[in-house]
Amino acid sequence: MNGDREPVIDAEVVEHETAPPVVPAADYTEDGVPTFEHVRDRIEGRFATSVGAGELADATSEAREVEERFEARRQAGLDKLEEIRRSMRGDA
Repeated sequence: MNGDREPVIDAEVVEHETAPPVVPAADYTEDGVPTFEHVRDRIEGRFATSVGAGELADATSEAREVEERFEARRQAGLDKLEEIRRSMRGDA
C-alpha cells in the first residue's frame, strides 16, 4: 500500500513580509495621492506639448491651405449675409 503513495516532503512555514509599494518621494504622498507639484508639472507638460503641436501644424503647407479655405468661406458667408441685409432694407 505504501508503495503507491508519493513520499512525504517535510517543509516549514516561512513568514514573508511584503514590501510596501515603491512610491516616488516627490510625486506622491505616503497615502498614494499625487502632490500638487506633480499634478502641475503634468498639466504644464501637456500644455507645452499641445502648443508645440499647434505650432508645428501651423508651419505645414497643408495647414495654411486649410486656413486659407476657411477664411475664404468665412468671407463668402459675411458677403452673403450683407447681401441679404441689403435686400431686406430694399437697397438691392
